[in-house]
This record gives sequence, structure tokens and C-alpha cells, in this order.
Amino acid sequence: MLRREFLQCLASSAVLAEPSGRPNILVMLCDDLGYGDLECYGHPVIKTPNLNRLAEEGVKFTDFYAAAPVCSPSRTGMLTGRTPNRAGVYDWIPAGSPMHMPRSEVTIASLLRSAGYATCHVGKWHCNGKFNSPEQPQPNDHGFDHWFSTQNNAAPSHRDPTNFVRNGQRVGPLKGFSSDIIVDEAISWLDRYPKDRPFCLFVWFHEPHEVVDSPEPLVEGYSRATKKGEALYYANVAQVDQAVGRLLKKLDESNYRQSTFALFTSDNGPETLNRYPNAWRSHGSPGPLRGMKLHLYEGGTRVPGILRWPGRVKPGSVINTPIGFVDLLPTLCEAAGVAAPRDRRLDGASFLPALSGKPLNRKQPLYWQYNHALGEMKVAIRDGDWKLLADAALNRFELYNLRTDISEKNDLSAKEPKRLNAMAQVLKDLHADIQKP
Repeated sequence: MLRREFLQCLASSAVLAEPSGRPNILVMLCDDLGYGDLECYGHPVIKTPNLNRLAEEGVKFTDFYAAAPVCSPSRTGMLTGRTPNRAGVYDWIPAGSPMHMPRSEVTIASLLRSAGYATCHVGKWHCNGKFNSPEQPQPNDHGFDHWFSTQNNAAPSHRDPTNFVRNGQRVGPLKGFSSDIIVDEAISWLDRYPKDRPFCLFVWFHEPHEVVDSPEPLVEGYSRATKKGEALYYANVAQVDQAVGRLLKKLDESNYRQSTFALFTSDNGPETLNRYPNAWRSHGSPGPLRGMKLHLYEGGTRVPGILRWPGRVKPGSVINTPIGFVDLLPTLCEAAGVAAPRDRRLDGASFLPALSGKPLNRKQPLYWQYNHALGEMKVAIRDGDWKLLADAALNRFELYNLRTDISEKNDLSAKEPKRLNAMAQVLKDLHADIQKP
């Protein structure tokens, strides 16, 4: 093959080579970061040089989806590869609540730990109400060897949190900001974990969820912000970017760069400004999308998604294939050579084919159900370019072509009756199946 032809082949694919060996895995998850909050996703003010570089060195997904428009079910969907309603996690989980991700659920971490991976979770957990209690499963029960976590938000704020627990032991008051504290823990763990094993590291930031607090030098960098709380929010996103930069630098210095699948994303869309009294710092942006957190329109579930996988993914790639959190478990199982669970219904599909421009072997559309969603629409599916939303009774529908109408302005349900009826039947059948448990 001529060199010119070889380069043309590379240009047509996001993949440079087939993976060799089992990759290390790093999943970085933000809390309430909007689709439009990063510089590389079009924010006109916030500076995110480290995440810009991550996108330049890897793949930026344009159609990346959380499993729910709110935190706890979204995280459950990411860990299990299943629509979170199947697991009974249907809303955010208050402290002390009986709601939790059941012990019977099989997570990415438990599968990888059984296959020899060293596993670690740092940051926000929010998959149970009775945190650090024997009454409900904790991160170690769901596959994490080491955990340094909080039930929900860093409290009293991101600054000097007091509510972290390390492997079942309360840590007490800490100095500094949450993003730095959890990255420090992640780096410390990377220095100590057994080097004869691959690692699986979940870094779940609290930022930029309320109650927002940010270092003064970063806040001062956004002195032109005029709205109350705006500079605090912008600085909070910039703070996460700096923490990500430190963590990626650690991977490089430890020679993990080439062997690591490193994903950055967010658990749902941005919080609405002033939705509740403490939300006056919530200046997140959904970009061109309709809706925000708690909506089933795109702004509630479509989130940033950036993947760096050196030697496997072509730098600077952009992928438009719809990818969801529920796809992560089957993807990582395939990448690590681990069998995915066969005794339960998985709702996701491996997205490794999408990295080389091939279609996913998706057996069903991406699905969302949130009974407390703002607005009339409570259920939605996405199938290819098309998205269908339904009310709680599954009687009223809205239909959008997201490839031509990213802002969901033009309801095509009246103009596309055949497509509407076909998708409505798929939605109803899937909805009924998910309600069974």
C-alpha cells in the first residue's frame, strides 16, 4: 500500500489500531455540567485548556447521553449498563432514603475486579440513601477495592468538605476544594495499587453542582462576569479542568498514557438558575439544546463526552453516533475481554464499532424514563436521528429529527404519522418491559 493510501485509510477511521492487551480505565464524571459548558463544546467565556487538549488527543462525541436527567439514576445506568428504572433507582436519592442500587445489580467495577483489575472510586457516589451503613450496599459491595466518597454533594460546599468516607471510615474535616481532594486521592491510589494488574478508576467530581465554591484566583479570572454567581460558576468549571489536567499529567508521568481508556463526561444537564434558593450560582449552559437538568429534552440528557485512547483512537476525531451511559459496561467488557452478564437484560451496546465508523449492534433504542421530569414529557427514546417523547400515559407524543433540529423546535409527529406510530409501539413495548421488575 502506498503511504498516501495508508494515510487516507487512517483519516477515514477514528481507530488507529486494534487494542492490544487489557486497557487501564479512567472514567471522569462531572455533576450538572452542561453540554455547552466547555470551551471545546462552544462556551464563549469559560476556559478549559486541559479538556480542549483531551479532545484534541482523542474523540469528541457530539451525541453523548447520560442515563437520566438527574444524578442517582444516571450513575446507576452508567455502572450497570441498564436503564436505571430496572434497578428501582428512579430519582435522586436523599440521605437516609431506602432507595439504592440493589446488591443484585452487576456493575462494571465488579466485573473488572473479578477479572483481575484493581478498582477505585473517588468522589460523589449517590447510589444509595444509607451511605456507609450495613443496611445497604456500599461502593466496595459494588466492586470497588478502594473508595473515598460522599453520599451526595460535598458538604458544606466544595471548599473544606467534612463528609468524606474512606473505605468505611469517616475522614473528618478536609482542607481545600473537592476536585483537588479527590484527584489527590486518585493519584495517591495510583502510586500504591498493585502494578501487575490493570486499573479501573472512577473519578466522580462534585462540581459544578451546588453549593458551588471556587478558589479566589480563578474567580478573579472571570471579573467581567456581571450576573450574581456567574464568576463562581465559571471558575468552578475551570477548577475541574485544572484537576483533570493534574490527573492526566500523572498518567503521562507514570507511563499509563498509552494503555488508558480515559473518558470525561457529565451525569446530566445543567441546573436551572434559581430553581431553588441555593441555585443562584447555577449558570450552566445547555448550548443549543432545549431544556436543562430534569428535562427529557436534549438539554437534560445530552452531555459532553470526550475519550482519549492513544494508539487506538485517532486524535481530533469527532463522532456523531448516539452513545449512552448504558453503553459503557458492554464497551468496557469487550475492551477488557470480559464477558458481559447474560442473566439479565442489558440496555446498552458496545460502542467500539463506532470508533471505526461502523454501526453499533444496538438491539433497542436509547431509552429514558423520569416521572418527575419538568414539563409534560416523561418518557423518551432515540433511534438513529429520530427522538420520540411521550407523556406519562403514553398517549401524547412529540417527534424530532435531531440531525436537522438539534434544538427540538419542530415537532414532526403530525407530518410523520407512519414513523410516529412505529416508534410509539417500540417505546410502549420497551416501557412495558422495563416496568416488569
